[in-house]
Amino acid sequence: MLASGPQKRVGTGATVTLILSNDDVEKCLSMRECIEALEDAYAELSAGRGVNRVRSDCLVPSGHGDALYSLKSMDGVIPKLGIGAVRIDSDIVTWPKRGNSMRRVKVPTAAGARYVGLVLLFSSTTGEPLAIMPDGVMQRMRVGAANGLGIKFLAREDARSVGILGSGWQAGAQLMAACAVRNIESIRCFSPDAEHRSAFARLTSSRLGIEIVPVAQPEEAIAAADIVMCASNSIDNIFFERWIEPGMHLSSIKLPEIEIAAIKRADRLVIHTRDDKPFHVVATDVTVPETAASKGWALGAAIDFKKTPVLADLIVGAVTGRRSRHEVTCFINNLGMGYQFAAAGAVVYRKAKESGLGHELPTDWFTQDVHP
Repeated sequence: MLASGPQKRVGTGATVTLILSNDDVEKCLSMRECIEALEDAYAELSAGRGVNRVRSDCLVPSGHGDALYSLKSMDGVIPKLGIGAVRIDSDIVTWPKRGNSMRRVKVPTAAGARYVGLVLLFSSTTGEPLAIMPDGVMQRMRVGAANGLGIKFLAREDARSVGILGSGWQAGAQLMAACAVRNIESIRCFSPDAEHRSAFARLTSSRLGIEIVPVAQPEEAIAAADIVMCASNSIDNIFFERWIEPGMHLSSIKLPEIEIAAIKRADRLVIHTRDDKPFHVVATDVTVPETAASKGWALGAAIDFKKTPVLADLIVGAVTGRRSRHEVTCFINNLGMGYQFAAAGAVVYRKAKESGLGHELPTDWFTQDVHP
């Protein structure tokens, strides 16, 4: 991916495709902007004017021991914005065990110890490619924004404290989102690695302007929290029913994080999408830990996905949100959508064009005069 910087022009009047870096995306997409973009886009989705395709994972042996090669894709179109988006990840994936839980971990095996993930934006009026960029920053922001909308519509208006389980890349965006929709005053963080959670607390405290206290046990993070956020890569439960207190809002970025007994205990449950799992295409004799019994996707088997309210319908008022301050509410970000990349990508593309960020390449490099 080309480094960010002044645009390289290809000639007056030429149709161009914009090439952006993660740094460019970060400059163009704040959490508040991402939340606003998704909120508007979900209204289109609820009305049936926007469309999303369920995530698809192709999994085969990688040649690296038990690691698998995963080719993952998802896409969506928002006609109102004139944007279609495809997100593609080409990953080497492992499932190491840490304590009592198993995690899904991508390994940076591309040259220079790097990951491979791309977002492609297309015009839904001409079909032309508008922009190509890495997915790292945008995928983090759209996950945070979705959970932020869950907080906006389900958490108590006076929620002031957050307990978060996780201290990785996604956890930072989850806290950014919580602070964007509520006046958060205190945050406690737990993750199994003491050094990592302390470093996360220091860095994220400085970015948010709120002290984040790292704690040694998950119960310490959760006790008396108004909002409990799970932000891990675990394919096992990390939050349990016994920790629930009246008035809490529970939030997860993955289906397995909250045990089913806790989900059933909630007075109000909303999921991200009615798709209960990705579409898996698996080579013969390949075992995928996330599809095993009592792991990953199987942990949501007791949820009736077809009848459970979704975030888009909550946003437009088609389903009821919190009814009292004592209710326990729960939002499960059970599966991501390519649709989110169209919404966030539209913001990035517009602002990058306005700011002169990125590099321009001739669009005819990506189009053809041969009927495909």
